[in-house]
Amino acid sequence: MPIRSNTCPKCQSAMAEGFTLADQDSYRRTTGWVAGPPQKKLLLGLKLPHKPIGIQTWRCPRCGFLEHYAKE
Repeated sequence: MPIRSNTCPKCQSAMAEGFTLADQDSYRRTTGWVAGPPQKKLLLGLKLPHKPIGIQTWRCPRCGFLEHYAKE
């Protein structure tokens, strides 16, 4: 069951569900959450100890506040 956040904690306006976008060389995908600090690879990018957890994002259209949830 998705987490729902219908009211902005900053201004009490209704929030809209959406997602954050990772745009990399014209390959679009949603962002994910990984536990621990980032560790660089030898050449490019980051080491991932496990698969990222999807992030659900809510945005307040009035004040722009973003609220993120990462739930397995």
